Amino acid sequence: MVKFGTGGWRAVIGDGFTKENIQLLAQGMVNKMKKEGVQERGVVMGYDRRFLSKEAMQWAAMVFAAAHIKVYLINKSSPTPLVMFHVMKHEFPYGMMITASHNPAIYNGIKVFTAGGRDADEVQTKDIEDYIRDIGPGEVKEIEYETGKKEGYIEEIYPLNDYLDNIIASVNMQAIREAGLKVALDPMYGVSETSLKMILMTARCEVATIHDRHDTLFGGKLPAPSAATLHSLQNYVVEKKFDIGIATDGDADRIGVIDDQGNFLHPNDILVLLYYYLVKFKGWSGPVVRNIATTHMLDKVAEQFGESCYEVPVGFKHISAKMKETGAIIGGESSGGLTVNGHINGKDGIYAAALLVEMIAVTGKKLSGIMKDIRRECGEIHMEERDYKFTREKKEEMYKILMVDKRLPELPEEIDHVSYLDGSKVYFKNGGWVIARFSGTEPLLRIFCEMPNLEDAAKICRIYENFLGLQR
Repeated sequence: MVKFGTGGWRAVIGDGFTKENIQLLAQGMVNKMKKEGVQERGVVMGYDRRFLSKEAMQWAAMVFAAAHIKVYLINKSSPTPLVMFHVMKHEFPYGMMITASHNPAIYNGIKVFTAGGRDADEVQTKDIEDYIRDIGPGEVKEIEYETGKKEGYIEEIYPLNDYLDNIIASVNMQAIREAGLKVALDPMYGVSETSLKMILMTARCEVATIHDRHDTLFGGKLPAPSAATLHSLQNYVVEKKFDIGIATDGDADRIGVIDDQGNFLHPNDILVLLYYYLVKFKGWSGPVVRNIATTHMLDKVAEQFGESCYEVPVGFKHISAKMKETGAIIGGESSGGLTVNGHINGKDGIYAAALLVEMIAVTGKKLSGIMKDIRRECGEIHMEERDYKFTREKKEEMYKILMVDKRLPELPEEIDHVSYLDGSKVYFKNGGWVIARFSGTEPLLRIFCEMPNLEDAAKICRIYENFLGLQR
C-alpha cells in the first residue's frame, strides 16, 4: 500500500516501490483529478537519476494517458525545484516528481505537488491515500507509452531554460560577475550540475565539479550533503583555494556548503546567513519561518532587526504555508531545505546556492567572516544532533514514554515550557531547547539539542539516551 510521509511516498525499490504501486498511485491521482474536475488541465512530471526513476515516470504516465488526462513529462533527469516551478508558472493543478530525495540508494519514491507548486500537505496526501484504497480490482488501466504519445496524451518537454532564467533574474548577476569568484560543486551524483554550472558560468564564475557522473548508487554514500559526506569537497575547496563549495542532495532541493576555510556550514548556518543578508544588505523586511528542530539563532537574528520568527512542525509544506500566511521573506529547516519569498513555494538548493554566491559578491566578505559578524552581533548558540535506529517494539515503547505518558528525564536546566506540536520539545529558560521526534521519512528517532555551549548540548543528548535506553 502507498503511504505518504513528510516528504512524499518513499519505499525500497522492488519491495514497496514497484510498477504495481506506482500505477496504483497514478490511478488514485487520476480518480482525484476527475472528481475535482481538473483533469482537462493535465499534470506535469519529472524524474531524478535514481534507479527506475525514468521508467517509473513513464509507467505513471501510461495510466494518466489511458484516462485521457494529458501528462507533460520532463524528458531529462531534472531537479525537483524545476517541476515545482513549472507547476506554479503554468498553473497546473498537480505535479509529480519521481525521487527519494536524500534517502539511501535502495529507495525511490514520488513527491506530489499541488496548485502553486506546493508540497502536498497532510490533507491532500490523506485524500490521495483514500482514493488509492478505493481502487477496485482491474480498475488500474494503462496504454502503451508510444501510443499515449501518438494520441497526444503524453508530451515530452524540457523547460529548464525558463527555470534558470527566473533564478538569473532574481540574483545580482552583475555583482557576481565583478567579483571573479571560484566555486566548487558537488552534485553528489545527482541532478544539479547542469543548472548550477549554467547559472554560475553565466555570472563568469570559475567553476569546478566533482562527483558529476551518473551513479545510481551515489558513490556508495547517502546523497545528503552533511559533514560526514562532504569530506572530498572540503579538501577540494582548501587545496584549490575556492571561495565556496556547494553540494546538493539527490534531487537538488537541499543544499550543503563548505566555506572558504574548508569548514562545513550546517544548514542552520546557511539559513541564518541568508536571512541576515536579505535584511541587512538587500534591505528586505519581514519574519522568518523555521521548523521545530531548526536553530533558534534565527529568532536572535529576527529580534536584532525587530522581526519575528515562526515555528512550525517538520515538513516543508508547513514552512511554505506559514510563509504565505505571515509574509515571511525566508523559511527553512535544519535538514538543508529553504526557500525565499518571491521564488517557488518549496525547497530549492539551486536558488539557495545562487543567492549565497551573490552574498559573497555583494558583501565583499568571505562566508567565514560574515558568520563571525553575525555571532558578534547576535550571540552564539550550539546544536548537537543524534539519530537512533530502532525496532518496531522499541518505537512503541519510546512513543508511549514521550508522547502518551509525556515523561521527561531529569534535566539540568530550568524548564520554561514543553511542546508536543511534533515530537516532545523542551524549552529551557536560558534560551536552549531539546527535542526528541520520530523521522517522517526514515525509521529513526532524532534528538536535537541547542544550548549556549556545545558541551551542555551533548550532555543533555546523553541524558535522553540513558532515559530512553538508546544506543548509537
